[in-house]
Amino acid sequence: MKRISALLILLCIPVMVLLGCGKKESPAPAGAARGDGAAAPGPKAGGELDLFAWSEYVPQEVLDAFTKETGIKVNYETYASNEEMMSKLLAGGARYDLIQPSEYAVEALIKKNKLLPLDHARLPNLKNIAPEFRGQAHDPELKYTVPYMGTTVGIVVNTERVKEPVRGYKDVFQPKHKGRIVVLNDARELVAWALATQGLKPDDVTPENLAKIKPILAGWIKLVKVFDSDSPKTALLNGDVDLGIVWSGEAALLHQADKEKFKFVLPAEGTHRSIDSLAIPAGAENKVGAEMFMNYILRPEVSKLISDKFPYTNPNAEARKLLTPEQLANPASYPPLEGMTTFHDIGKAAADVDELVTDLKASQ
Repeated sequence: MKRISALLILLCIPVMVLLGCGKKESPAPAGAARGDGAAAPGPKAGGELDLFAWSEYVPQEVLDAFTKETGIKVNYETYASNEEMMSKLLAGGARYDLIQPSEYAVEALIKKNKLLPLDHARLPNLKNIAPEFRGQAHDPELKYTVPYMGTTVGIVVNTERVKEPVRGYKDVFQPKHKGRIVVLNDARELVAWALATQGLKPDDVTPENLAKIKPILAGWIKLVKVFDSDSPKTALLNGDVDLGIVWSGEAALLHQADKEKFKFVLPAEGTHRSIDSLAIPAGAENKVGAEMFMNYILRPEVSKLISDKFPYTNPNAEARKLLTPEQLANPASYPPLEGMTTFHDIGKAAADVDELVTDLKASQ
């Protein structure tokens, strides 16, 4: 699907009109207000925007409202892990205007010069981002990314079925729970949990440490009924499993569904925080439209709608003011994040992580 940059659009409109080539373009709004009240230039954006993002993370209502306001159609394609996203992006077989990487994926893509710097003049709503989401190691100046949501990983317990205390990973992965567990289908996560049980940090991925945790992972994988990163809450809601290690936003939805039944637990061995952001990959053909979308979702009322649908930790300080006390009190949406680390890019070791988990699954 061919798009051209804003400058080429201005140069080539006469040619496209004469030749009848290209698709219908939609003009961008007159301009985004700067802090001094002046309008930033408003170049034209393409009529479509290709978004490659996590599944069950971007409300269709938000996409539809953006299209209604701007005339830009959003094509939303999903992935279930950062590794899946980066593999497809780096393979070069498809082009996207917006992606939604987590912090360690941002680091890796910046190192490979695969992200375009943002034009902050077209992102006046960036001022709404809370201080704790700024100055992060993966993009300290928000040069390449706009924080979308924060998350962590926690344990969900069906208290109607599991009566004994569950405090951490070791309590979940017990033979008595075999076939009653759902976990994320994410190799990096699984390895991080196993490392935590040995007092190791998520980025302590060495051949020696992988060998150390291999028997632990092998034992865990035998007990799991469902590997699901898209909608792990579903197996818990349906009663197919009794325990889950899931994204905090999924746990928050379970809490909303039945807070007495589904208990959220931060693993005693330790967990980590993630920051998922919007970024523009190199080769994007509608950078202007991508920045328009970024600025749009940074509006407090729009960001609030995202929290309503997918209750992760909202990085938008102004949007949080619109949330209800019940939403802010959800223990999975806003867990204590102090002291938690984030994943970092581990380079070639990522392939070792994937190979280890893939081989262990195949051997079951």
